[in-house]
Order: sequence, then C-alpha cells, then structure tokens
Amino acid sequence: MTEALIVNAAIIAVTMLLLCTVAARIKDVSFIDAVWGGGMALLALTSWLQLAEPGPRATLIAAMAAIWGTRLALHLYTRWRASGEDPRYARMLGKAKEQGRYGRAAMRLVFGPQALLLYLTCLPAQLGVLGSGGAQIGPLAWAGFALWLVGIVFESVGDAQLKAFRADPASKGKVLDTGLWRYTRHPNYFGDCCVWWGIWLAAAEAGPAIALASLIGPVFLTFTLTRWSGKPLLEKSLMKNRPGYADYVARTSGFIPWPPKR
Repeated sequence: MTEALIVNAAIIAVTMLLLCTVAARIKDVSFIDAVWGGGMALLALTSWLQLAEPGPRATLIAAMAAIWGTRLALHLYTRWRASGEDPRYARMLGKAKEQGRYGRAAMRLVFGPQALLLYLTCLPAQLGVLGSGGAQIGPLAWAGFALWLVGIVFESVGDAQLKAFRADPASKGKVLDTGLWRYTRHPNYFGDCCVWWGIWLAAAEAGPAIALASLIGPVFLTFTLTRWSGKPLLEKSLMKNRPGYADYVARTSGFIPWPPKR
C-alpha cells in the first residue's frame, strides 16, 4: 500500500507541475478549481489500477470518487471557460503578474498547496480502494454509497438550478431561494460533504486503521466548506452585492437542508 501511495503522490505532483506551466503561459490559475475534482478522480483510478484483483468494494469506492470528481471537474471547467479569470486568484497573483514571476508564484501559492490538500482530502478513496482488494461490499459500504448518492443528487441538482438562475436575465441582482436553495443556502457544499463522508464510510469497512488514517479527508473538506474558504467567503461577498441576501440568510438554513423560517 505504501508504494501505491507514493506512486499516487508522484502522479499528482507531476500533474500539478504540468498544469502550473500551462497557467504560467496563459496567466490564469482559475482552472485549478476544476483540477480539484479531476485530481481526486485520477487518484482513485490510479489506486484501483494498482490492485491485482480489485474486487467489488474497491471498484465501488473508486467509481464513487471518479464519478463525483469527473462531474465536478467538467462543471467547474465549463464555468471557468465561460466566466474567465476568478477575481480571487487575480487579487492573489496580481503583483506577480506585473513583476513577471507569475509561474513561481502560482506554484507557491496555488498549485503546490492544492496538490497537498487534494492528496490528503482524497485519502478515503485511496486507502479505501487499496485496502479493499478482493473484498465484497458489506453493510457499511452500502450505507456509504447511500450517503454518497444523496450528496451527488444535492450537488448536481443544486448546480443545475444555480446555472439556470444565473442564465436568466430577470434574475440579475436577485437571490436564488427556490428549489433546493429554499432549504439550504449551499446545497452544492452540503452535497460535497455527503459524498466524501459516504466514501469515508465505505473505506472504513476495510478496518479501523484505514478509517482513522483517512478521517482527515472528510473532516478537512467539511471545515473548508463551512468555516474557511467556502461558505464564509461566498456569503461575505453576497452580503455586499445582493440587497436581499440578509433576509435570505435569516430564513434559510446555512448548511443542512431544513424548512425555511416564516
């Protein structure tokens, strides 16, 4: 297992180095958001390919991570192509662009840290696959799959509803408060968390050691989305730019879906 994890680390390091070269050439790192999901799908698949006899449980875990990662990567890549450079990254690397050291700054501030965090967050899929060679799917893995399915639905439907809302000219300046967005301000983030806690549950069936070693993945992802760079930063921006957002916050659950307050 250790050798396989080292191979995975080398693969993600080389991938990030190559993508950083592309970013330096086009002077835009914003596609890194799409790499987040795509990189996890890649790590799950390379883990599966290194097993002599994967078996049903390893295949299930790899498939869950690959489906989630591929969907998210395509969604975010398409959004980047339509919207252009993300203002967050433009602010982060603006001085480096002016001073002609964009590539080095992109590796130090974006691609390097993202490679490490992506690798750690994906540990449930990597360890779950590598520790499940030849194993059948048991009750815990099926429970994880059920939770993963809930997450995929919330994330996919939430993203589709938001995309349709943004495409409607009549929605300009308004707040999306229908569909899944009526019950949670962040159905896509909630879906992400369900997906990775589901993958972790399936991986935990391989034993306590793998459950404990991979726990950092869903814990870090949940912290990131709810307390760090996800929900807090997004809501801070929306509070400034959307007049009705404060009322929406007052009546709508911040994360876990719940009927809105009257």
